[in-house]
Amino acid sequence: MSQQARVNIVTGVYGRTQREVDFPSNNGKHELMSEIFGQNVFGVKEMADRLPKPVFKTFSSQLKGGQTLDKVTADAIAHAAKVWALERNATHFTHWFQPLNDSTAEKHDSFLTLKTAFANGLADVTALETFSGSELLQSEPDASSFPSGGMRTTFEARGYTVWDTKSPMFLQEGPHGTSILYIPSVFISYNGEALDEKSVLLKSSSVISKVALEILHLIEPIEEDVPRTKDVFTTLGTEQEYFLIDRALYSLRPDLKNCGRTLIGGLPARHQQMEDHYFGKIPTRVLAAMSEIELELAKLGVPIKTRHNEVAPCQFEAAPIFEEAMLAVDHNLLTMDIMHRVAHKYKLKCLFHEKPFKGVNGSGKHCNWSLSTDRGDNLLNPTATPETNYRFLIFLVACLKGVRDHGDLLRAGVASASNDHRLGAQEAPPGIISAFLGSELNEVLNAIEEGRPVNKVLAGTETKEIRVTGTTVDLKVATLPKLSRDMTDRNRTSPFAFTGNKFEFRAVGSKQSPSFPVTILNSIVASALMSIRDDLKKQMGDKAVASEEDMLTVIRKYITETKAVRFEGDNYTEEWVQEAAKRGLPNIVKSPEAFRRILSEKNKKMFMDLGVFTGPELESRFHILSEKYTKDIHMEAQTLIDMLVQHVIPSAFSYRRELSESASFLKQLGAESGPEMKYLNQLAPICAGLQRSAEALEESLVKAQDIEESEAADYACHTLSPLIEETRLLSDQLEKLCADKYWPLPKYHEMFSTL
Repeated sequence: MSQQARVNIVTGVYGRTQREVDFPSNNGKHELMSEIFGQNVFGVKEMADRLPKPVFKTFSSQLKGGQTLDKVTADAIAHAAKVWALERNATHFTHWFQPLNDSTAEKHDSFLTLKTAFANGLADVTALETFSGSELLQSEPDASSFPSGGMRTTFEARGYTVWDTKSPMFLQEGPHGTSILYIPSVFISYNGEALDEKSVLLKSSSVISKVALEILHLIEPIEEDVPRTKDVFTTLGTEQEYFLIDRALYSLRPDLKNCGRTLIGGLPARHQQMEDHYFGKIPTRVLAAMSEIELELAKLGVPIKTRHNEVAPCQFEAAPIFEEAMLAVDHNLLTMDIMHRVAHKYKLKCLFHEKPFKGVNGSGKHCNWSLSTDRGDNLLNPTATPETNYRFLIFLVACLKGVRDHGDLLRAGVASASNDHRLGAQEAPPGIISAFLGSELNEVLNAIEEGRPVNKVLAGTETKEIRVTGTTVDLKVATLPKLSRDMTDRNRTSPFAFTGNKFEFRAVGSKQSPSFPVTILNSIVASALMSIRDDLKKQMGDKAVASEEDMLTVIRKYITETKAVRFEGDNYTEEWVQEAAKRGLPNIVKSPEAFRRILSEKNKKMFMDLGVFTGPELESRFHILSEKYTKDIHMEAQTLIDMLVQHVIPSAFSYRRELSESASFLKQLGAESGPEMKYLNQLAPICAGLQRSAEALEESLVKAQDIEESEAADYACHTLSPLIEETRLLSDQLEKLCADKYWPLPKYHEMFSTL
């Protein structure tokens, strides 16, 4: 590899032709996105049109939990799905599932089947396309080849994928103008243990739905004209942050290819310090890619609402309209897949690592979570008078109790080697899990706890014109309308912030599946709701519906219990670290410690009591996360060694040779060689230090092979990671000193400026 390769790529970018895409149109006019939306989805509307009415009625009942799916219904759905898919050039189908590796998996099976008939002793073979109900309902991948944390071994390979009927089938583009039918599925072992992210998410969603419904039936008055709530579900919106860089430059960076982040590389003179990239003009190539991404996602029924530049150079965000959480998770994983594939078409590489570039902001996946009913009510909507909205207050304090009791579990849900680089780095929440409510709600809770009226000055609503869910502000400019102000400010330093009618879980990493964090969030709130339900029943006595005083008594109790977890200030400060310790809130800085919290008696009991995880499944999850963490850091160490030995140190030797030859030549001429000797003297200790670092990393990796599994993650965290960072500092010093023509690896300024 040489510097010329970098130069050719950078200069070639500016003469590159733009990819042309024909937007769907009718009679020369672009189709509306609403017309394109969902056209590749075999959803409820399509099923209603294609299935016999009795079959569709049976399936609808199954979706609502009324009955199981029988063979006749499954066969009818499979036939309708096959016909629909073949009309759209499908040749294969696949059960699409989420193994425990933050990714998705698929095995393609053809619709093609051979039917053999015998006539006069001769076989007549006919080829035809078939798709049965049994093929729709389940498939059998090799369970031993996926992460299982010891639950499956090579001689215990059987596993099953089972269709998740609540997530609709869809078509993805295949080769040569064909398509593939995708069947969203769960993945379980032969013995029924969860081997995926989705099955436990479904269980947690069912648990929180059941207990939330029970509470609503305790507090909602029975009225003949008003139907009672029959279903509660969690909603989710995932704000996906990501980086885009030129794919050719990416191909010259072994660290980005192997690890997803740069292990070496110094900041350029200009990066994000001018604060001009956030919401700035989207680069032309990126905007074209975004447009095609949104088009493909619209066909798949994924409702992308927002696109914009993020804070760091080359960093962007896509945000969807909120949906039911189970579907939103599927759609987030689809979004990441489509981003990756479309980026390739524009000769771009999409980076989802939480911290691909040191010194600039990293990426997260902010999970906006709430609870809604089948009547369209958001249970976390405070309305204009939250102090008397007892339903809202009950669900609010349930969320606070979940965070207070199991904040360490929320931290474990976002722990990874990659997210450790981002959390607490002045761009993302720290390892202390607290909740932000805003001045008005904070004052409402304090007033209820103390048994006094709400102080409008403390709440921040004094002299403002009250409106539903907030206030208005007069900007004192005649040509401008009054500004509608939300009930709460945004505290971007908080890991769990209330933002109007939902909680924003900001600590989730951009690369990870949102399934596990949302499963944890569902579970801890469900557990809290169960405690509140029991207290309400005790307080109510024989009453059919809880009185206001009953509800206030229970709400007041939980306000007091959860006060320690509420924090309205700057979570980045050292003062908060000290204050959190006084409040008894854990500060979990590194992932290995977070993983251990999964197996704490308190957290295990909560999960097992709810029926979301079994004991073996939790042990499995702990081992998988710990092993992946260890492997990630081992891979980084080995990649860094290879880069030092094969690229960095040789480039320094070449530059030193040029300097020494120049100095020697100048001395022969009797000329001053001081400048050359100065650089040589600066390079010598850095080169020696890099050699020692490479050797130390090599020795540490060898030693790591003999470390017990129970200690491997801690060794990687506390021994290998510091060595990697120390080595990086030396390499980055060398990059500044070494002549550009000798440096073989693309530099930050080149990757930042070639979009």
